[in-house]
Amino acid sequence: MFMNKRCGKDKTSELRAVWIATVTNIDWPSKKGLTVKQQKEEYIKLLNDVTEMGMNAVVVQIKPTADAFYPSSYGPWSEYLTGVQGKDPGYDPLCFLLEETHRRKLEFHAWFNPYRITMNHTDLNRLSEDHPARRHPDWVAAYGRQLYYNPGIPATQDFIVKGIKEVVKNYDIDAVHMDDYFYPYKIAGVEFPDLSTYEQYGKACFEKIDDWRRDNVNKLVKQINAAIKKEKPHVKFGISPFGVWRNKADDPTGSNTTAGMTNYDDLYADTREWIQQGYLDYIAPQIYWSIGFAPAAYDILVDWWKNETDGRPVHLYIGQAAYKINQNADPAWSDPEEYPRQMALNRSTSVMGSIHFSLKDVNRNPLGIKDRLINDLYHNPALIPEMPWLTAPAGSLQQNDEKC
Repeated sequence: MFMNKRCGKDKTSELRAVWIATVTNIDWPSKKGLTVKQQKEEYIKLLNDVTEMGMNAVVVQIKPTADAFYPSSYGPWSEYLTGVQGKDPGYDPLCFLLEETHRRKLEFHAWFNPYRITMNHTDLNRLSEDHPARRHPDWVAAYGRQLYYNPGIPATQDFIVKGIKEVVKNYDIDAVHMDDYFYPYKIAGVEFPDLSTYEQYGKACFEKIDDWRRDNVNKLVKQINAAIKKEKPHVKFGISPFGVWRNKADDPTGSNTTAGMTNYDDLYADTREWIQQGYLDYIAPQIYWSIGFAPAAYDILVDWWKNETDGRPVHLYIGQAAYKINQNADPAWSDPEEYPRQMALNRSTSVMGSIHFSLKDVNRNPLGIKDRLINDLYHNPALIPEMPWLTAPAGSLQQNDEKC
């Protein structure tokens, strides 16, 4: 039994991570078209901030929109590097990111968005000429103002898995990470356009399209984990889903919440199934609400996720909403003690660490939270919790052996 238990005041073993988002240049690079030198200097500055705050891992987005921050056979160069999708930036950013991250003894979690192709348009012709979505328009679904790889097409699932395996094979990453984007967040009154896909691939086995959609995502998660472990058994696989699996009103085993949407019913992400089937090494639900918040209380949700993960070979980390500090209608987020209270609550349970969204927001130091991390919350160093069920590689995971 992996009980995931530790003393509430013991801070010697704890994931202390932060998301570094590249989509729309949220965190890095700060804008499109910077020189290689500028991009590198910016990332080194961010790493210096991370180490100053006592963190021990970064979660860096390397495939934000079916593209790549590295030379890839499964997607074009990202527009967030040069401003032009498909344009070679003149270096291998991922190799550089890994080299600098590992030099500082930090873990590097490579963050992939599996399905999303565009952020604000549905025109395939605006994609780079070599984009796989243009070569396989039958793989693509338009929903709202975005394009997605259709999760229900087996060839699409296989393509996504191979694209992740490419990185696991070619780079010394410490983990593969995915966030909360599976089937798109729903648009009121608009159905995801996959009825014909369901009739072709799912109707014979699934009476309800929702069950088939969940099965598509389950299969993808299972296949990604299997591909990672076959290639490099020591590489972790973690997902940071939306904070609510299901509301109690819809399932008696769900959380005592009234969230307007859920993983299971809206994103077709059966996060509980992944935990129970052992598909993940860690799960980091985005509990982006305050303690006591009536529709979805932080404390209630931490307890629910803790009960789901206790006794299983999976670490529970919490996605923390640094972006809400002093910038939210809920008055709790204007209290300088709310965020530290959330972290203290984590430490009083079997939660094994936090991932903060995002570095840009923490660096703003809202209500002094960056200072609190440096001087108090993360003042004493901490090791990343071990996962005894994983096969360790020869030597350290964090040795600087990249050759850029």
